[in-house]
Amino acid sequence: MVSIHLQYQGGLRCFATHEPSGNTISTDAPLDNNGRGEAFSPTDLVATALGACMATVMGIVAERKEIKLEGLRIEVRKHMSEDVPRRISKLDIDLHMPLPASHPERKLLESAARGCPVHHSLHPDIETVFNWSWN
Repeated sequence: MVSIHLQYQGGLRCFATHEPSGNTISTDAPLDNNGRGEAFSPTDLVATALGACMATVMGIVAERKEIKLEGLRIEVRKHMSEDVPRRISKLDIDLHMPLPASHPERKLLESAARGCPVHHSLHPDIETVFNWSWN
């Protein structure tokens, strides 16, 4: 179990501390939801967590298989619903792989990304679109 401590600072901002490491982040409400947009919004962190989780799980597989994955780039574009309740409706994920499309472990790496814990934790109503680009 990991504890994360949050403090509401007012002005739609929060300050979070990751207990095991002491690392901190701030969040801010986005411009389109009464905020200043000066930091990641909570829903931005969901999109960030998805990309980071996919990269991490693929990295675990790559290390085990002795595959050089350095240079992997992931872009996640978050779409918010236009109806109520406000929620993430779609996540477009662009994965720029530093490997050729013919790589023998391609399917394993793609499966690792889709199988990451954050992807499995998302509500099934959130559309996730994977766009793979192999070097």
